[in-house]
Amino acid sequence: MTNTLLMTKQELVSIAQERLDREATDNGWSARQRLALACRILFDGGHDSGLAGQITCRAGEPGTFLTQQLGLGFDEITSTNLIHVDRDLQVLAGSGIPNPANRFHTWIYRERPDVNCIIHTHPTHVAALSMLEVPLEVSHMDTTPLHDDCAFLKTWPGVPVGNEEGVIIAGALGGKRAILLAHHGMLVAGSSIEEACVLALLMERAARLQLLAMGAGTIQPIPSALASEAHDWISTAKRDSVSFNYFARRALRQHADCLL
Repeated sequence: MTNTLLMTKQELVSIAQERLDREATDNGWSARQRLALACRILFDGGHDSGLAGQITCRAGEPGTFLTQQLGLGFDEITSTNLIHVDRDLQVLAGSGIPNPANRFHTWIYRERPDVNCIIHTHPTHVAALSMLEVPLEVSHMDTTPLHDDCAFLKTWPGVPVGNEEGVIIAGALGGKRAILLAHHGMLVAGSSIEEACVLALLMERAARLQLLAMGAGTIQPIPSALASEAHDWISTAKRDSVSFNYFARRALRQHADCLL
């Protein structure tokens, strides 16, 4: 006998969330391992553009974070070659130096205590869209986690190695989780490594969809209320964890060394 056919949508949503909360468990990886996994996932997801881009996450000591060393690509990052730096980008532990563009990460962490991981990259479709000086359009269910959650910086402030660019980018991001940077790339700010990684992959997919749709016709909007509902349905810590674990399993088939 079927017991759920007369339930409301809200009742079914509650049941689904309870089941996910009950079944999804922590992946057991350390922060270093999750950050290294995120680098390999991003590499496989088209976020490699030479040495451009940075990933950081807060470390245990306040005012410090982990990041990759300058000179290594995302496909070379392991949990042990990550470096520990402070807000002045002084290396506290590890070999090498950080990317000087990490300075704007410092400004975002300063303004956003809710943010624990930042990913900044120049993937091909995001970079192409950024050249048009138009904001990201969310008009597909899959990309609704970015609905009303992706800012847009229309004016390129120049190479982001100064404090000026840090103030501009942190201000333009505001309280949102993502930003499209004109003539530059993208940045996502997550409460966890898993959330930031999943959002970064989604940004590139959303930009690709937008470019394809713009080439085929006029993008039609979706109802804002439904987009908000989908945003909240998809954007949960458990769903981010489940998605990250899938991408991690896929990456580990090619990059098992990243956990070393």
